[in-house]
Amino acid sequence: MATEKIETLAELLWQAELSGESIQALTEREPQLSIEEAYQVQLHNIDKKVKQGQKIIGKKIGLTSLAMQQLLGVDQPDYGILLDGMLVENEGQVPFSRVMQPKVEGEIAFVLKEDLVGPNVTTEDVLRATDYVLPSIEIVDSRVKDWKIKLPDTIADNASCGLFLVGNQPFYLSDVDLKKVSMTLEKNGEVINSGVGEAVLGDPALAVAWLANKLHEFGITLKAGEVILSGALSAAVSAEPNDVFAMKFDTLGEVRVRF
Repeated sequence: MATEKIETLAELLWQAELSGESIQALTEREPQLSIEEAYQVQLHNIDKKVKQGQKIIGKKIGLTSLAMQQLLGVDQPDYGILLDGMLVENEGQVPFSRVMQPKVEGEIAFVLKEDLVGPNVTTEDVLRATDYVLPSIEIVDSRVKDWKIKLPDTIADNASCGLFLVGNQPFYLSDVDLKKVSMTLEKNGEVINSGVGEAVLGDPALAVAWLANKLHEFGITLKAGEVILSGALSAAVSAEPNDVFAMKFDTLGEVRVRF
């Protein structure tokens, strides 16, 4: 049963999302908000959405790069839950009314064929349990004003999840070297940045193993059929109305989105 504190903080984020009006960071209101409490806030709102009819279709891993961890003063990634209402069709258009202050990242998405149950999941377990991988765009978003967040703020806000899309063609791990996959991020036809798979904790499969083991602490399992966004290959780029983004992967094809 959620405490009054958890319910209050969850409701603040819920109303921010409903209204499209960002709020001050929860840690400004509750400076002692712990990571565990922040995950309880996240799960409280996810449970509420599931009760309203949305379906959990995967998970996302955030803060996988050393630069982002140093920025927020943390030494581990975080995670959020993907719901069916967050999925956008590849090459689709996102009305700006659906987002608040979006940023765009390129990632490798894993689709599982077996459950992954912590606490002792290894990289090898992840490779064995993966059906295929896809190129992906994650549109991160924040209900917190001006992205002025600390780790508990982004965790409570479902790891700053917004929307996501994946490529149409599956790629099998026998044909892909995950660490060496390279990607360029284009905004309106201009290359903004680039990255490689190694940027994600040294190996995107290691990020998925971390997630399976972390979720075990909350009694949650990664399930067959779920999509796992393994973390950004390069820095997130802010999106404005009419922007077009393309993530071009050397071995995984391309994903595009328009705002």
